[in-house]
Amino acid sequence: MKLVLRFFTSAILAALGSSMALGQSPPATLTLSDAVRLALERNPEVLVAREQLEELKGKITEVRADAYPQVTLQGYGLRLRDPSILNSASFDKLPDEFRSALVPTSANLFDVGLTVTQPLYTAGKVGTAIKLAVEGQREKEAALEAVRQRVAFRVFQAFHDLLLAQANLEVVRETYWQREKHLEQVRSRFALGVATETDVLRSQVNLANTEPERIRAENTLRLARATLNNLIVADLDAPTQIEGNLAYRPWALPPAAELQAQALEVRPEILVARRLVQEARLLGSLARADNKLRVDMEGRYGYNIRDPKNLFNQDFNRWNITFNFKLPFYDGGRKAGQVVQADSRRRAAEQNLAQLENNVKLEIKAASDDLQSSAEAIAAARLNVSQAEKVLEMMQANYQYGAATTLDVFDSQTALTVARNAEINATYQYQVAKGRLRLAAGMPILDGEEKRQ
Repeated sequence: MKLVLRFFTSAILAALGSSMALGQSPPATLTLSDAVRLALERNPEVLVAREQLEELKGKITEVRADAYPQVTLQGYGLRLRDPSILNSASFDKLPDEFRSALVPTSANLFDVGLTVTQPLYTAGKVGTAIKLAVEGQREKEAALEAVRQRVAFRVFQAFHDLLLAQANLEVVRETYWQREKHLEQVRSRFALGVATETDVLRSQVNLANTEPERIRAENTLRLARATLNNLIVADLDAPTQIEGNLAYRPWALPPAAELQAQALEVRPEILVARRLVQEARLLGSLARADNKLRVDMEGRYGYNIRDPKNLFNQDFNRWNITFNFKLPFYDGGRKAGQVVQADSRRRAAEQNLAQLENNVKLEIKAASDDLQSSAEAIAAARLNVSQAEKVLEMMQANYQYGAATTLDVFDSQTALTVARNAEINATYQYQVAKGRLRLAAGMPILDGEEKRQ
């Protein structure tokens, strides 16, 4: 009874642990490094790739077993009565004294023994199968690393999406504050009789138009937070707070040729494609080995007795050694068809590898161009922000002294908002392009500065 209770208690605890894992709470504040770490620990895509690797390790153990002796203990017990001798056609010709002695009676028969099977020669088939399994393990290891890098980049991008949403919301709030301040200024001038009612209405409408922008910015912020929660396997509605800001962190861009050479050496997807080519070659070797000689040995040692007391009596032991060979002679072209298929798979894998290498080079070029153009956009946006701030200050001062209209202030506010959003978006594009370039080159997604965030 205690054992049953213990079993059910363990089952309930395991179920609770599984349900908690599906919606775990993130830390109070989350850094980019923390987010990547949590995703690599919890994300189902990473866990599935990890289990596929473990499955293949078991497959390697299974394949290697074909090269080792197979030992089997076999036995049976039989009790029978067999009157078949009485039905013999020549039984009536036997002398009477023999026929009277041949009376069928029930008897026991026991047989027990060890059987050992060992492949002696397989034309390299077993060894090739082991190499194929090892290549499969290396492929899954590279595939796991590729999944880890993709998930890390998705977290990197989601984290920056959340930073972008926060920055955009701050711009909307700043714009709202500016328009609210201007509305107060217009009302004061209207009370003094130096502004018209039209100016007041325009200012009120301009302020009200900010409300939909704020709602959209808040919705974008909630969606960005839910996306990040999904990647780190937390509750989608968890109020995850992140540390860091959307800042321009220049990166000394290495030459494209250097990045491309590095990517072709370390990029996990390239390594997977190369493993697939090697696996296709080994599959071709396996297909060819099926057409060659195979020699196996089988040995058996045991006892065949009627009385159990004679077990292990050497007079009743029985043994044999058998050598079997198999040399395919004609199979209607089945093996030849398998060889053709294997060769075709190898050539297709080689073409896929070549295409992937070209795609990686193109990814690096595109990410490098995006990085450079984003850096230039940041410089231009910063200049525009500086100029727009000065224009807004001038228009507000001019309006106070009657040298500018309400529309002039509205236009300068809008121009500043556009300039700030352009700077924020350019900074976001630069950071994402930097992460994408690292991903394309097979480099760690986070650099030292980002790990400290």
